[in-house]
This record gives sequence, C-alpha cells and structure tokens, in this order.
Amino acid sequence: MKQNSATSPTYTYINRFKKNSFIYSILKYKALLLMMLPTILFIFINNYLPMFGILIAFKNINYVDGIFGSPWVGLTNFYYLFTTQDAWLITRNTVGFNLLFLIMNIVFPVTVAILLNEIRGTLFPKVYQTIMLFPNFISMVLVSYLVFGLLSPENGFMNKVILPFLNIPQVNWYQSTTSWVFIIPLVHLWKSLGISTVIYLAAIAGLNTEYYDAAYIDGATKFQRIRYITLPFLRPTIIILTILGIGKIFNSDFGLFFQVPLQSGTLFPVTQTIDTYVYRALLSNNNISMSSAAGFYQAIVGFILVFVTNLVVRKLDKDSALF
Repeated sequence: MKQNSATSPTYTYINRFKKNSFIYSILKYKALLLMMLPTILFIFINNYLPMFGILIAFKNINYVDGIFGSPWVGLTNFYYLFTTQDAWLITRNTVGFNLLFLIMNIVFPVTVAILLNEIRGTLFPKVYQTIMLFPNFISMVLVSYLVFGLLSPENGFMNKVILPFLNIPQVNWYQSTTSWVFIIPLVHLWKSLGISTVIYLAAIAGLNTEYYDAAYIDGATKFQRIRYITLPFLRPTIIILTILGIGKIFNSDFGLFFQVPLQSGTLFPVTQTIDTYVYRALLSNNNISMSSAAGFYQAIVGFILVFVTNLVVRKLDKDSALF
C-alpha cells in the first residue's frame, strides 16, 4: 500500500518546525543549501575572513608584536594619501580614467552587442564573440609585451611600419605623456570590450522577438526598432553595471597602469594612480599600515558611491535600482 506523503516520516519531521520558520526553511531547502555550501565557504574564506585585516589600517604594524600587539595610531595612516604632494595627481588620474572607462564600457559594448544581434545565422556571431572575448583572458603581463611590440622605440610596429608609411617621424612612445592619455583607454577597451559585449548580448537574447515582429509589421525601421525596443530593454542592465562601475571609481586596474607603461618614470604624471602609488610606496617604505589605510579608504568611498547612486536611481526609477 502506497504511503501518503502527508503522513510520511520526513513530512512529519519537517512539519514539527513550522512554528520556527527559519529551521523549517533549512529543512525544506536542505538540498539547495548543500549545493550552495561550497560557494558560501569560498566567499567566507576569501572575502570575509581576511576582513579582520582592517585593523592594520589603524595600527603601526610591528612584525615582532604582530597585528594585535602593535600600537594603535588612529587615523594617522590615512593622512598619507591626503598630505602627499602627489595627492591631487593620483586622485585626478584614478577618477578621470575611471569616468572615461565608465562611458566607454557603455557606448562601445552596447553598440557592438546591437550590431552582433543584427547578424543573422549562428556561426559568425559566435566567431566574433570568441575573438572579442579572448583578450579578457590574457594577463596584463602579456598585454604589456604586446603593447611594447607595437610601441617599442627601436623595433615597434608603429615606428617601423605605420609611421614611415604615413611619412610621420618616429615617436618615443614611452617618453610621451600626451600619447598615453589615449593609449591607456584603447588598451582597456581592447581588453574589456568582449566580456562587456557578451553581458549586453545576453540581455538582448532575453528580449521577446515578438516585439520586433510587431514593430516590423507596423512599419518601424531597423533604427527605430533599436531605439524604441532594444535600448529601453537594455536600460536596467546599463544602470546596474554603471552603479557597480561607480563603486570602483577610486580603484584602478593595477596591471593596466603599472605593467603596460613598463614603469616609465616619465609617464608618472599620466599613469600614476592611487593603487600604483601605494604599491610603490610600500616597496620603498615597507609600511603595510599605510597601504591598508589606502585600501580601506577606497572600499569605504566605493560603498558610499554605490549606495548614493543607487538611492538616486531608486528615486527616479525604482525598478532599475540595484537594491
């Protein structure tokens, strides 16, 4: 005789804890929780466990006494970023480049995603996506060699082939600060375009094609369908990625600003950011307290920017807010 599920031992065991919704939920969804356990442990070990290191930012670390035994110095380590003579320079470069990257990460990936979506068939879009996505998996060390092969003063492709072909004098790229105002964004765009495009392309793939069919029947042109259907549909994704990008506006891609310019001292007025400055100071002063203070400052500012930006978005369009 088949046992009724309502009288089964498992059902009775779970039903005991109905009064306690938390325990009841754990028992009911235990299979899903077990599947989540490896990810939860990974996040805890890599993201939350090291957070006790925040103490370092408020101490004068002595390796003999350790983190807990070192003396407290309050906010002294934070003065390092604000009283240095390069404070304005590193802040300007960090914020300025990140604002430019933020705009580029919207305009170019959205444009390319829409163009790829207009390509019919399955082969060519996948080939293009693979080609564009490949640079995202290349380390910045290798990227620095690729850029050097292109811009080397003696044997670079630009000085040996492109500039002579255009009858333009050779340029010592690693001594030209003006050139790197454009080189840094171009390298960033080349490396990040693929992954950003895939995100927007995935969002477009979730759009019901019946909207396009209905607009086509009504006589809408291709540009009108993009303007009134595709772009409004991408708006929530654009807003969320923009909010997350604003949260990182005081952080810089260390490899991009440290490895790619090959640490050329002449380029410091353009390539010196908060991260590279702190790293170089750490190497020269061996003061991890100041480095920790800088990292903590970046994290707090990033959190505030995300919170405020999301609050503004929530006031304007609640459905598009991140939280």
